[in-house]
Amino acid sequence: MPNKQPNTRSPITACDWPIEQLPGLSQEEQAKLQNCGITTTKELFKQGKTAETRVILASKLQVNLQYVNKWIALADLARIPGIGLQYSGLLLHSGIGSVAQLAQTPTHRLHQQMMRLQVSTMQRRDLCPTIDVVQQWSQQAQIVLSAKC
Repeated sequence: MPNKQPNTRSPITACDWPIEQLPGLSQEEQAKLQNCGITTTKELFKQGKTAETRVILASKLQVNLQYVNKWIALADLARIPGIGLQYSGLLLHSGIGSVAQLAQTPTHRLHQQMMRLQVSTMQRRDLCPTIDVVQQWSQQAQIVLSAKC
């Protein structure tokens, strides 16, 4: 019988956050989401997987579809462990609207986009994640996508 070594690499699991922690949500919007049974970012992402379900959700919430699309993009990006809620807004404002797009975007190009955004809005290069961190996000995005999270 072969000696099996335990698997020391744990798979990356998608993160799930309380809906009230999603950036940019007003208390009224949080309450509307919660009244629709959406209490976490994972539930929001699941309920808005397709364009059709997003339109339905916007109608149920009585909000502009643009807001629902933004919230779902933030929830999608927040699934990546290294990104979470802390960097999901930075990525969205840098032109990344989904985990799939993150996985396909060249790391150096994304880092440049984020650096430009940080410098133009805050005049602070030091707040931008390093290129190594951005590379980790890309790798984590590919793992999350392959796991069908």
